[in-house]
Amino acid sequence: MKRIKVLVVDDSAVVRQVLGSTLALDPAIEVIGTAADPVFASEKMRKQWPDVIVLDVEMPRMDGITFLKKLMAERPTAVVICSTLTEKGAATTMQALAAGAVSIVTKPQLNLRQFLLDSTDELIGAIKGAARANLKRVLTIQPPDPRLTADAILPAGQAMARTTDNVVAIGASTGGTQALEQVLTALPRVCPGLVIVQHMPEHFTAAFAHRLNGLCQIEVKEASAGDRVIPGRALIAPGGRHMLVKRNGARYVVDVVGGPAVSRHRPSVDVLFRSVARAAGRNALGIIMTGMGDDGARGLKEMRESGARTLGQNEASCVVYGMPKEAAKLDAVEKEIALQFIPRAIMELGGAGLAAV
Repeated sequence: MKRIKVLVVDDSAVVRQVLGSTLALDPAIEVIGTAADPVFASEKMRKQWPDVIVLDVEMPRMDGITFLKKLMAERPTAVVICSTLTEKGAATTMQALAAGAVSIVTKPQLNLRQFLLDSTDELIGAIKGAARANLKRVLTIQPPDPRLTADAILPAGQAMARTTDNVVAIGASTGGTQALEQVLTALPRVCPGLVIVQHMPEHFTAAFAHRLNGLCQIEVKEASAGDRVIPGRALIAPGGRHMLVKRNGARYVVDVVGGPAVSRHRPSVDVLFRSVARAAGRNALGIIMTGMGDDGARGLKEMRESGARTLGQNEASCVVYGMPKEAAKLDAVEKEIALQFIPRAIMELGGAGLAAV
């Protein structure tokens, strides 16, 4: 089997040493080198090109974002961002994901060596997922230019409040940040309420929600316990916590809880989908999107068995066709559709129009 050639680019000698030695223990990975910054990395890459680059974002001489954009313009290569677990690092990482990075691994500011040793499986999984990523899909999912509306001059009046029994639950992982951006920016201001799990660490989900809120007509926010699921709002599960939907009279609200990782993730798509199956049943739509692994497959099956409509993103439009594939194996997916048709399916929730998607 061909080994995955990996280059580690990080200004921390500890990161370079630990990752270089631990990743090399996996028989599927070959660490072809390490570099303290993108300038040194470019010199090494002239001799041997990697399959995957593990890239820091804050480095001397050239920052990771500049290097990433240059790389994607000249010779697209799978990139896993290695970012500090801080709010500042999260905001910068959002720029990297928008520029074409496949996924994120995080590193703390303290006890770095031990953390990296303890997180070897996560790092290896991210690298293997990146090696299988459909880079053409990563690079064709481009964020739209911000469009100003009359709100820039005069805020809209307060609309009459209305309630809805419909809930859209979405789960995504690798490639999901770009895919979700494409879906949510296409939705009009009045649309069914959405609850979303995107596999991300803490801080990163807040930065992701903040970015989307500035691009979308709908409200996008990181979920807090007690938030209502209402039309025109998307709630994103916070990193490191599970999100559940509960019924409160005629209303749906979310709860945000701790607990162990489920399907190797926290937040877990399986947890969200199960809660929606119990709380909303036939009044829900479940959508499983691009991502590695099987989180969400069993939960989507429960949603379908409860009477909910269920959709999977098709292979051609996925960055990584893992989660939808596993859901399809369980007969959890009613229909697979391309990414571009998901916004229309969301708007048709509650009508027979889904059959035509």
